[in-house]
Amino acid sequence: MRAKLFVIAVAMLGSVPFLAAQYARPQLTRGVTIQQKLNSPVPLDLVFRDETGQAVPLRTYFGEKPVILSLVYFKCPSLCPMSLRETATSLRRVPLQSGIDYEVVVVSFDPHDTPADAVAKKAEYAKMYGRAGYNSSWHFLTGTQASIEKLTSAVGFGYRWDQGTQQFVHAGGIMVATPEGKMSRYFYGVDYAPADLRMALVEASQHRISAPANYVLMFCFQYDATQGKYTLNILNILKLAGCLTVVCLAGLIFLLMRKDNSNAKNVGWREIKHVG
Repeated sequence: MRAKLFVIAVAMLGSVPFLAAQYARPQLTRGVTIQQKLNSPVPLDLVFRDETGQAVPLRTYFGEKPVILSLVYFKCPSLCPMSLRETATSLRRVPLQSGIDYEVVVVSFDPHDTPADAVAKKAEYAKMYGRAGYNSSWHFLTGTQASIEKLTSAVGFGYRWDQGTQQFVHAGGIMVATPEGKMSRYFYGVDYAPADLRMALVEASQHRISAPANYVLMFCFQYDATQGKYTLNILNILKLAGCLTVVCLAGLIFLLMRKDNSNAKNVGWREIKHVG
């Protein structure tokens, strides 16, 4: 019995690499990442357009306070709205005041987004933040392809356009920069704990650079019915669930083996006492 259980456990554990290989990262996400370029400078001379259409250099928002930088595109169907919503609701719970303690700069990496799109997007998240100072301290910017490429490259944000789905493939996350424009902290995914945001802002305000953060990339691209492929998020969930199932079953088998071994010892001990 124990030998059979051991063989099953080994076979199950050996299937983990197969699961990982079967659900490998798609080619669609090649070059799509958020690289932590801590202490790297934000190119503050780059010019973008604010919600009014006025051309402004990025340094307009730097100099005195730390800056939360969010790279999205305004027509994103899923991940960008989730990230912006989490940013607004989490900052609402942070005991710091936007415009006084920090600035928020949201930059679209889609050169086709316009100031009108920025106005609509800014209005959308005003109620979610629900605190004073929003209009003057949250900035939604659009820009040219050249400016976008220089900014995304400088801060380590990799993305690509997928012609098949007519969408950008990108990862989710936000960044925190020091007042002078040095990258200080990266947050991945769409879950930004208020306590962590507060600490990142405090450290950045003191011109401190955080240690590299552990991360799990969350990608944005849709299910392609013509190819029958799921998004990478679903694949990662399936892979994780499969691995957890294997580990749990292996643990159960281990406990059963120990119980079987304990029962065998008890039977042997009773036989010895009976003979004695």
